[in-house]
Amino acid sequence: MTGTAARYLYLVRHGEALADQSGLTDAGRRQAVLLGERLRGVPFSAVHHSPLARAVQTAQLIGEQLDGVPLRPARAAGDYLPYVPTAQELPPESADFLLAFLARFPEEDPELGAALAREAVESFTGPVPGDEPRHELVVTHNFLIGWLVRAAQDAPKWRWIGLNQANAALTVIRYAPGRPSSVLFFNDMRHLPEELRWTGFPPELHV
Repeated sequence: MTGTAARYLYLVRHGEALADQSGLTDAGRRQAVLLGERLRGVPFSAVHHSPLARAVQTAQLIGEQLDGVPLRPARAAGDYLPYVPTAQELPPESADFLLAFLARFPEEDPELGAALAREAVESFTGPVPGDEPRHELVVTHNFLIGWLVRAAQDAPKWRWIGLNQANAALTVIRYAPGRPSSVLFFNDMRHLPEELRWTGFPPELHV
């Protein structure tokens, strides 16, 4: 009888994007190549990526450093609000600030984001069928990484807000049979030289 094995989920925010989001800056392309070099040798089964240009280009540059790993566009890896809380769910002292932040990202169909977030959890998380561990890479956007890290920690749904990922940083989550999910590391930038770190963050958060 076939059992289940561990899944190792590697989460990457796309490289630094151009102002119009049509692709990557020179720095963003370099970030993607360096990340691909770091990941060379990981036995990935696939590289899933957002359909948006900045993520597609990042995935392609990473893929060029890997050995024939298939690239697979995934709508659930796109850029959307995974969950919009009510004021009552939030800490009173920060509710106004958090809701004002979310209001900066209006969506035509708020229900679509929630549906895509559920699809992402179903597609990318949990142990896998079989006897061999699976390693998968998802090239995506800041909000989805926060959502999946929150889910791995069983934190309240609103707590994805504030879990921020730098461009081309790496987060890895392990889903092992019979064990709680485990965030092995988060927002790791050690593959990037100092001048390429912390893009996507305001200067006061560079540490």
